[in-house]
Amino acid sequence: MAIVKMKKLRVIALREQRDELMRRLLRLGCVEVHEPEGMLEDPEAAEVLRPEHAGLTEARGREAEMDSALKVMAHYAPEKRKMLSPRPEVSEADFLDEKALESDVALAREINSWDSQLRRIAADQVRIRDEIESLRPWEALDLPLETEGTKTCAVTLANVPAQVDMESVADAAESATELVQLILVSQDEQQKCFLVIARKDELAAVLDAMRGVGCTPVSFPGVTGTAAENIDARKRKLAELDVQKKDLEAKIGQEKAKTGSLRLSADRLATETAEAEAAERLRGTDSVVALEGWFPAEDEAALTDCLKGFDCAYEYADPTEEEYPDVPVKLKNNPVTRPLNMVTDMYALPAYTGVDPNPLMAPFFILFYGMMMADMGYGLIMMLISLIVVKKAKPRGPTVRNLFPLLGLCGVSTFFFGAITGGFFGDFIPQLLKIINPESTFALPALFSPLDDALAVLVGSLALGVVQILTGMAVSAWKKCRDGDKLGALFEEGTWTVILVGLGLFAGLKTPIGLIIGGVMLVVGSALKAVKNGGGPVKIVMGTVTGVGGSLYNNITGYFSDILSYSRLMALMLAGAVIAQVFNTLGGITGNVFAFVLISMIGNALNFALNILGCFVHDMRLQCLEFFGRFYEDGGKPFRPLDMETKFVDIVKE
Repeated sequence: MAIVKMKKLRVIALREQRDELMRRLLRLGCVEVHEPEGMLEDPEAAEVLRPEHAGLTEARGREAEMDSALKVMAHYAPEKRKMLSPRPEVSEADFLDEKALESDVALAREINSWDSQLRRIAADQVRIRDEIESLRPWEALDLPLETEGTKTCAVTLANVPAQVDMESVADAAESATELVQLILVSQDEQQKCFLVIARKDELAAVLDAMRGVGCTPVSFPGVTGTAAENIDARKRKLAELDVQKKDLEAKIGQEKAKTGSLRLSADRLATETAEAEAAERLRGTDSVVALEGWFPAEDEAALTDCLKGFDCAYEYADPTEEEYPDVPVKLKNNPVTRPLNMVTDMYALPAYTGVDPNPLMAPFFILFYGMMMADMGYGLIMMLISLIVVKKAKPRGPTVRNLFPLLGLCGVSTFFFGAITGGFFGDFIPQLLKIINPESTFALPALFSPLDDALAVLVGSLALGVVQILTGMAVSAWKKCRDGDKLGALFEEGTWTVILVGLGLFAGLKTPIGLIIGGVMLVVGSALKAVKNGGGPVKIVMGTVTGVGGSLYNNITGYFSDILSYSRLMALMLAGAVIAQVFNTLGGITGNVFAFVLISMIGNALNFALNILGCFVHDMRLQCLEFFGRFYEDGGKPFRPLDMETKFVDIVKE
């Protein structure tokens, strides 16, 4: 339950062993590889060490081909997968099977070739259909479309918008010459299509005159025969293309059984890409390669066993203080605190020299969430969803694998607070029994009611807030002591801890001793700071006064507003209980059991959906603002080792 200690790795290996070394590090999965920056700082080494080329472009290309093939399979031959089905497990030997991989790569290329043909067919079909639509208005014209006329007469096709009257078109044509004939071929809601016959030397003038009324000449370059003949030919071509399309789709469908193998190879190719990316961070000469990286100190023995199998020189080193900002961060938690990694990842990882917040945050986060939801029915649903998803689907994603265990833990807390407040989908059971028997006075046992004891719930919420704030102050004080600032811990966190506790004692027992001690510590701490800053007696006195005043103003207002933020625990508990009770009451008005259950379940479903997100957001706010603000130092870089990370399968390491 802490930040894992990291060590730095430096390796110089023979060039011919580079690929095997990277593959072994990949299988080991505990080394984050980066450029040998320490070696490159030496001008002589930097001059001879050149960047490595490990076929990254080719690896990415093969991965893209496989991803494209899987998309084609999903489109033309989709698999029916059971809901919440877990990812298939494969052995490490099967995952690394080169022969199967090359076979799948060849199949993927063939699938992509079929898909390219299908795309061309689809484009041809669209083009041919457009041609048919353009020919359709001229289907009744029993005249080859390439006809241009006789020795003296010219023939051309034209159209005008449907709203233009043909008499207007004829008048416009006759204004150019009397020797012109217009023959209407077809008309529809968009246009009127007609044949224009005129003398060859007068056709241009006729067309120019008709343009004034919206006439547009129509031509079909390269098309021979009548429109009807061309339409029939294109329909036959469409039928041929449709047969080709079905044949190609059938070929793709026949490979449906190999989808699982293709997915396995997609994961393998993604791993090869990661391996190539890591290899290209190396630097080398004609005979050797050099790398640096970080690894968890707890994996030192396994890494040593791995490196002993190569002709290489290597060394381990603890990070220096200057390297702390660059050291990757890995958190190590138990099953209860590990789900809180999701919260930490959403906020920011702690700095390498900071504190893992998960063990400190876990009890508060889970407790606060349950307090805000506070319903046995909702808690049971949350636990059931968590159990089913974790057991059946076995989620592995970086967020999902923590989300559902956290949902289950919060469900336990929700059920607990529902039990002590007597909430089961609000007051569902008492209302139901009252419909069945109007004389019923049954009520679930409860220690307190959010509706009747709202003030007590508010006081409890603020008390929990004080406890969490004091916990954050204690962690901050511990960090200062660890870093050698013991006086700072005593006269800052120590002072205000005494004052806050003193306020509690004064409010409960009317005993001012805590306030007196805290006040003395505040004055002494401010005086020590003033003395440390130097100056004469007047400056020291003024520094003490301003220090006390500034500390009182800043801290009292800050602590007061932070503690008041915890009143949201009471507000959400009260809101959830009221909404559930309102819907139950609406259902109870009907006096019908079926109608009551229907209305109550719909209302409680809406209430549950609203609260499950709202409680998470408000819980996150309390942790990230009120709690983390006391001690948290962020800025950590996530630890991303070279590893066999998969999307479709789970690898069973041997």
